[in-house]
Amino acid sequence: MYAIEHLDLPPLSSAGGTVRLPGSKSISNRVLLLAALSVGHTDIADLLDSDDTRVMLTALGQLGCRIEPQTDSVLRVHGLGGALPVRQAPLFLGNAGTAMRPLTAALALLASTQGGQFELSGVARMHERPIGDLVDALRQLGCPVDCTGQEGYPPLRLGNGTPQSLNLDEPIRVRGDVSSQFLTALLLALPLVATSHNVVIDVVGELISKPYIEITLNLLERFGVTVQRNGWSRFTIPAGCKYRSPGLIHVEGDASSASYFIALGAIAAATPGTQGITIEGVGLASIQGDIRFVEAARLMGADVTGEANRLHIRRGAWPLKAIDLDCNHIPDAAMTLAVMALYADGTTTLRNIASWRVKETDRIAAMATECRKFGATVEEGTDFIRITPPTRWSTGSIHTYDDHRVAMCFSLVAFNPDALPVRIEDPKCVAKTFPDYFETLFDVSHTPAHAIPVICIDGPTASGKGTLASEVAQRLGYQLLDSGALYRATALAAQDAGIDLDDQPPLARLAAELPLVFRDHRVYLAGRDITDPLRLESTGGMASRVSQHPEVRSALHALQLSFRRLPGLVADGRDMGTVIFPDAPLKVYLTASAEQRAQRRHKQLISKGFAANIEDLLADLAARDLRDTSRAHAPLKPAEDALLLDNSALTIEQSVLQVLDWWQGKTVFSGS
Repeated sequence: MYAIEHLDLPPLSSAGGTVRLPGSKSISNRVLLLAALSVGHTDIADLLDSDDTRVMLTALGQLGCRIEPQTDSVLRVHGLGGALPVRQAPLFLGNAGTAMRPLTAALALLASTQGGQFELSGVARMHERPIGDLVDALRQLGCPVDCTGQEGYPPLRLGNGTPQSLNLDEPIRVRGDVSSQFLTALLLALPLVATSHNVVIDVVGELISKPYIEITLNLLERFGVTVQRNGWSRFTIPAGCKYRSPGLIHVEGDASSASYFIALGAIAAATPGTQGITIEGVGLASIQGDIRFVEAARLMGADVTGEANRLHIRRGAWPLKAIDLDCNHIPDAAMTLAVMALYADGTTTLRNIASWRVKETDRIAAMATECRKFGATVEEGTDFIRITPPTRWSTGSIHTYDDHRVAMCFSLVAFNPDALPVRIEDPKCVAKTFPDYFETLFDVSHTPAHAIPVICIDGPTASGKGTLASEVAQRLGYQLLDSGALYRATALAAQDAGIDLDDQPPLARLAAELPLVFRDHRVYLAGRDITDPLRLESTGGMASRVSQHPEVRSALHALQLSFRRLPGLVADGRDMGTVIFPDAPLKVYLTASAEQRAQRRHKQLISKGFAANIEDLLADLAARDLRDTSRAHAPLKPAEDALLLDNSALTIEQSVLQVLDWWQGKTVFSGS
């Protein structure tokens, strides 16, 4: 996950490969609650690991539910059987509607019948999302429910600590035209109190998002409760029903998340050697309503085929076809259609989407605002959005409103025909449902190497370029190449293999196949952590000898080029800007006085428990500088267009900010 301020996506040109989806958020949180309310333990496979499910798991744990990780990514939930071992607790539910609404209903009923009291709250946006219709339905039953802030909105107080008798004789009336989650919450909770006679729910007005109710009914049946329904207006929970664990239950891949990769396959040309995009984890037989996004994508021209648990997508009609569609049945996935509309041959209208207004943000307003940044003409109404694609593309920095779906939707604009980059602000908001979304996108996206940005940081030994490069890469979410580590690792590997450091041919063969990985400020050689041995003075001396061999440098050249991967690269060394990446848009030559460099190296070695002498270090640095600057092949020197940075008197943070400022000035977002 990219936990950074913003993520710049370079222009992307094609896509192909296989995507494995995370588990469905809607199914995951329903299954977690049902498992907690059931008799017996439930093993849940392929559960979504995201902010929303973590919120639900934390809340269930606070309520006394025992949860145990098993092998093979299975989670075991020990059901409470409808009992409350904990009868008073404050629960913080973030911005997870799939946790707030069902827990409100279940805990209101349990607190009323068992004498508990619970306080439910969330982030500021959750306190702006209406819940009044569910509160009204619970009050009809006789549940003490108080809105402790604004009436009709969280935070809530459920129960008063005293058992209450419930009014279950009359049908419970709940509006269906604001959010289907209110009805889902009642359907999940009422089997807890349907002991002696049937409990009836009457839906007032048109029920929106009916496919989500289908998910709820399907899962209720898996846990032993079959609800009778009369159309979409009346639902009957049978007397004497009881939740029972199904034993093992698998969570489908998230159909809403599939929409981004269905759209990707429809928008992007297939990368040569691939058959477009294959999605695993959800298929045409999915119980999720958002699988009907496939129908909408086909209307726009996508070539989509599939099986029970897999989908295959290729670009069909191009440009895409404009559509006019009632999207009530796919409210979440329909957001992706708004971005597909930017690639269409006319004006697209998405209707019956009033529920967008009460989601993580006002999604109609958000999508309209962000689409306009690319030159689209957009009209928005209370329950529709109308998008005419750009005649000439522009780009911008996408404000994501702490809304995962906004971030994922607009990543697809990186495939725009004018090859403009796109900036996604607060990319970590995708953690709500798809923490590894951007990594997954990059895995199946392709662009020519020259379009992938590179920042080169060259400089002499002990100038601090490794630390600076690592920090800059982390701030930008870019790949990291520590070229010095390649030479040091080659020297270590040669030592382990008994290869003489002056024997060029075997050294070159060794270097060409070096299995090196940089991850979380650590360096791994064939899976072994070699971070500390790399920094030994003796290793540095060996690396300096190894780097003088042209055959070794040539062997490592291709390996270094392979680090140029999406979304970008920060490369540090002695010839990154002059030899390896001469086309890099930003080249920094980092230096410091010999005395300052010796002091830094001395402090570093002492901190690691190694003996060191300043005079010896100065002499060693002078010798290395002479070797590096006087070698015949790729001598150490600044690139002609490099920016010089003397960090003798700068902190690491000051150096990092300077490089980031230079980089910002090189981007099209310099005014952002």
